[in-house]
Amino acid sequence: MSLSAEAVERLSSQCHEIIARYPQPRSALLPMLHLMQSEEGYVSPDGIALCAQVLGLSTAEVSAVATFYTQYKRHPNGEYTVGVCTNTLCAVMGGDAIFESLEEHLQVGHDETTEDGKITLERIECNAACDFAPVMMVNWEFFDNQTPSSARGVCDRLRAGEPVAPTRGPNSVPTFKEVSHVLAGFNDGRASEGVGAGGPSLRGTVLAAEKGWTAPQPEFETGAGTSAAATASAAADVQNREARSSGSDAPAVDPRTKNRAGTEAGKPPAEATKGESDPGTGTEKKG
Repeated sequence: MSLSAEAVERLSSQCHEIIARYPQPRSALLPMLHLMQSEEGYVSPDGIALCAQVLGLSTAEVSAVATFYTQYKRHPNGEYTVGVCTNTLCAVMGGDAIFESLEEHLQVGHDETTEDGKITLERIECNAACDFAPVMMVNWEFFDNQTPSSARGVCDRLRAGEPVAPTRGPNSVPTFKEVSHVLAGFNDGRASEGVGAGGPSLRGTVLAAEKGWTAPQPEFETGAGTSAAATASAAADVQNREARSSGSDAPAVDPRTKNRAGTEAGKPPAEATKGESDPGTGTEKKG
């Protein structure tokens, strides 16, 4: 698939919008690669060439980044990326069984796409949702507490073109191209949709409210009522931390190592090595 002249012009304009967010243009490369995916469904050679041209980089430099991160796809991706977590807790709770069930049901393996182009199946690592294990993600939206049966049902509905709501997040799962455009930094206006956090994540706050628990507030953060003693104590704590960070409690370092690093009393390396003993002879070097 080649980018049309219209697409190149539009994408170039959006690339410059992204670049304007950063003090250094090349810092915009990551979201620009997501932008390319939002157009073609993957990072194509044309997309790499456009990023290189806009940023003044070589295609090799852009390719090095695009091949490093797994969120960038170098071949056409499905409309929905279905990722099953098989890391420790999800695996123990049934993640492997879910993945194997989907492999058989969809007739694809890891990083393979169904014939209709709808679903790309992936094994994924921990997505910080262990309290909802086993977890499946569709275009990085959470589907919590899944079973082989429920996971197959989600995939069937996606392939049928039905809107599918994740457990937490927007009211329906966006397509791979749509979410790539959001990852490029363009707001889709859906951030406030759906549930933001589930019950297990909020259980601690519920218990605290029921039992009247509150977190202790340090005296030196209480504002106008701060006592002189608390202020002095806080200042002493800060001084102690600064002393520790300066190395006063650190293991002794060979002075010659300190000198060579140019760290002695803030001296630059050329000055720090003056007067250093020659480790071979024990005689003093002349600076």
